[in-house]
Amino acid sequence: MDNKLAAEYDQSSFPSKWSFWKHRRYVVAFMAFFGFFNAYALRVNLSIAIVAMTSDRYETLENGTVINIGPEFDWSNEIQGYILSSFFYGYITTQLLGGYFSAKYGGKLIFGTGIAVTAALTIITPWLATTNVYLLLAVRIIEGVFEGVTYPSLHAIWSKWAPPLERTRLSMLASSGSYVGTVVAMPLSALLAEAFGWSSIFYFFGVLGLIWYTLWMVIVANAPDNDSNISDWELKYIQSSMEVNSSDKLQEITVPWKSIFSSKAVWSICVANFSENWGFYTFMTQLPKFLNDIYSFKLGTSGFLSSLPYVAMSIMVALSGQIADFLITRQYLTVTQTRKYFNFFGFVAQFIFLMAVTFVFNSTVTVMCLSMAVGLGAFAWAGFSVNPLDIAPQYASVLLGISNTFGTMPGIMSPIVSGYIISNNPTIYEWRVVFFISAGLYLFGAFFFVSCASGELQPWAKSKEQEENKPNSIK
Repeated sequence: MDNKLAAEYDQSSFPSKWSFWKHRRYVVAFMAFFGFFNAYALRVNLSIAIVAMTSDRYETLENGTVINIGPEFDWSNEIQGYILSSFFYGYITTQLLGGYFSAKYGGKLIFGTGIAVTAALTIITPWLATTNVYLLLAVRIIEGVFEGVTYPSLHAIWSKWAPPLERTRLSMLASSGSYVGTVVAMPLSALLAEAFGWSSIFYFFGVLGLIWYTLWMVIVANAPDNDSNISDWELKYIQSSMEVNSSDKLQEITVPWKSIFSSKAVWSICVANFSENWGFYTFMTQLPKFLNDIYSFKLGTSGFLSSLPYVAMSIMVALSGQIADFLITRQYLTVTQTRKYFNFFGFVAQFIFLMAVTFVFNSTVTVMCLSMAVGLGAFAWAGFSVNPLDIAPQYASVLLGISNTFGTMPGIMSPIVSGYIISNNPTIYEWRVVFFISAGLYLFGAFFFVSCASGELQPWAKSKEQEENKPNSIK
């Protein structure tokens, strides 16, 4: 969409965007926000619960003597690493399938069902844990299988709902739900564990996820022309601005696999996804343990402090989307420049502040540096994560499925690597190695993306009509 097309539909006559319920595309974005909120709350709660499950318990005898009765689950660091990473064994298997079937059949049902099944299985997690650790591992893998379709399937929805000049803000608004979910889930899980026991964590978030699923299925439609509540002006505005068909009619798609896997632009997204998620999953699964090991914070304190970086991220990820779309709309930067600059800044900022963490021995400064690292990393997400919609909108869910397959590998590898590096008597030097690995990957990802990324519609992603009538208008 270019400025001429924007002028044709004078948005000043539209309802205010603050009245988001009058804009159905924003309703979809807010519902997706809460979907990711639930998805990440369901994913991250175990990293808090496992601290309570494996911590020493104390019992007071009748004579007043306090004795240590040991942890409820005597799992080694290695076993805990496998438990925390088991979710991602399943998560990695359905990224590409979720992207392909969402492109073909629509993303609404696939996105919703992925979260709903995870929520249902979360409710039975306490029983699984007390029955057999391997049963717990197996069901966490199954949860990952179903939740693995979420990000790719939502890109299929955005390929129908998001006008080009609003792609970043809508996508980032929805994605920010994952960080808000992390922010809320970490301290709330700690409070639930201390007040009602660790099992209450799984019951609470499981039921919350099922409530969201019911609302999602009732409110959201796959595409604008399938939404009975959308206004005529918004339907025309969305459909006229899209590079690809925004209708909900099923279509035969032929995925150009060879062109995709030989594209430097696609590989830049994959490398950036891997690099970013190595650090993200390291923080998400290991931060409560790091704060407990090095600074001896109690569960409630570590849960609260572990959430602070994601407070910064949840704010910055929505803000970065607004800034990116502003720069593109005003033509201060091209799409290619915006994606490259934002990604580079986000990765380098994370590298700098993470390196600072490794040489700081003050808990307050450490949490501040981690918050800055995670928060400024939001700019990277406004670079690589939206990029599939730029270079191949009709295959965006497929591309995200491919890149998220690479981005899920750190979820499997990082907790296991950390488990082997960190001994039973952890030191700051062992944790320093963990952070060095993440920092190095951030730096590598920054330079690779700048070298190979693109914001242009790729030749293999153009429809016949686009080839015959006009080039892509956003470069």
